[in-house]
Amino acid sequence: MTESIRLDKFLWAARFAKTRSVARDLVQSGKVTVNGQKVKPAKTVQVGDLVKCPRGYDVYEIEILALSEQRRSAQEAAKLFQETTESQTKREAQAELRKLNALYNPHPDTKPDKKQRRDLLKFKNS
Repeated sequence: MTESIRLDKFLWAARFAKTRSVARDLVQSGKVTVNGQKVKPAKTVQVGDLVKCPRGYDVYEIEILALSEQRRSAQEAAKLFQETTESQTKREAQAELRKLNALYNPHPDTKPDKKQRRDLLKFKNS
């Protein structure tokens, strides 16, 4: 095990990104912070650092427990970090809100046919 590793490599090994280039783009877009600061992909992270990283609809706030140079199974990747309790409660609350919002925005059983699409466009444009 190493003492420090590049941030993009850690995000790839911890399965926050599918490839290293996706991890690099994620960090470069400014969506990832380490100890509260926006960083570059080459920033070295160490055990104990706090990282905020988006994954899907949620933002994870994690503490690094171990480092790995290689991408391993999901079970081993989960041992590399621990999510903070505040992050877990926020994610659960947001998931509940998404579920409640889905009740107010029902999806139709079938796609609209040609006439219904024309009527929808006419309604939206008027």
